Amino acid sequence: MLHGRTALVTGAAKGIGLAIATAFRTHGARVVIADIDGPAAEASARALDATGTQVAAVTCDVTDADAVRAAVRECVDRFGSLDVMVNNAGITRDATLRKMSEDDFDAVVDVHLKGAWLGTRAAAEVMREQGSGSIVNISSISGKVGMIGQTNYSAAKAGLVGLTKAAAKELAHRGVRVNAVQPGLIRTEMTESLREDIWNAKLAEVPMRRAGEPEEVAGTVLFLASDLSSYTTGCVLEVAGGRFI
Repeated sequence: MLHGRTALVTGAAKGIGLAIATAFRTHGARVVIADIDGPAAEASARALDATGTQVAAVTCDVTDADAVRAAVRECVDRFGSLDVMVNNAGITRDATLRKMSEDDFDAVVDVHLKGAWLGTRAAAEVMREQGSGSIVNISSISGKVGMIGQTNYSAAKAGLVGLTKAAAKELAHRGVRVNAVQPGLIRTEMTESLREDIWNAKLAEVPMRRAGEPEEVAGTVLFLASDLSSYTTGCVLEVAGGRFI
């Protein structure tokens, strides 16, 4: 589905990002794994491609415009193009409004929303000239309904929807598509650290009665990255097992 194409995935050293990078590689793409944890990115890249010819790793703080541009340049210089950009990097700093610090609000919005804006802008510079490309932003079901203790995260993830739609309108005439995915309760290192009662309460909200797997999010991202979605832009796809429909 992605043979001959190059993809850059941020926050891809583990979790959903790594599942996306793995799916892309399985379907023929050359992949650049970008993560703020450089050693972890290198280890994941080696695990996907021991030869180092099809998968590369870069250290990237997505809140740093120069670092994001450098990651895009590395992708183009090494593999010759940037065909798919996935803005996946994220953090959580959960607390209620009363307890949340301003620094924690800023940190989450900077990584999720500003980081995706920087990634979209840098990728679009290359894709406009190519006349093609797919950008996928990883939002969250939290951006659709809002979650207690996540005013920062919910605001950032909702903002990603607006960013996606506005960028899609700006770039469509240049052959560049921009879409978003909203995962729900996905089994990752972060969610598995939840208290059992909180996990069970969230699980009870899912009509499919199970948590999703990172690979299931990756499958939807793969669809949006590929020509199967060639007439799809400005779209937000939920991967949430029917939660909050």
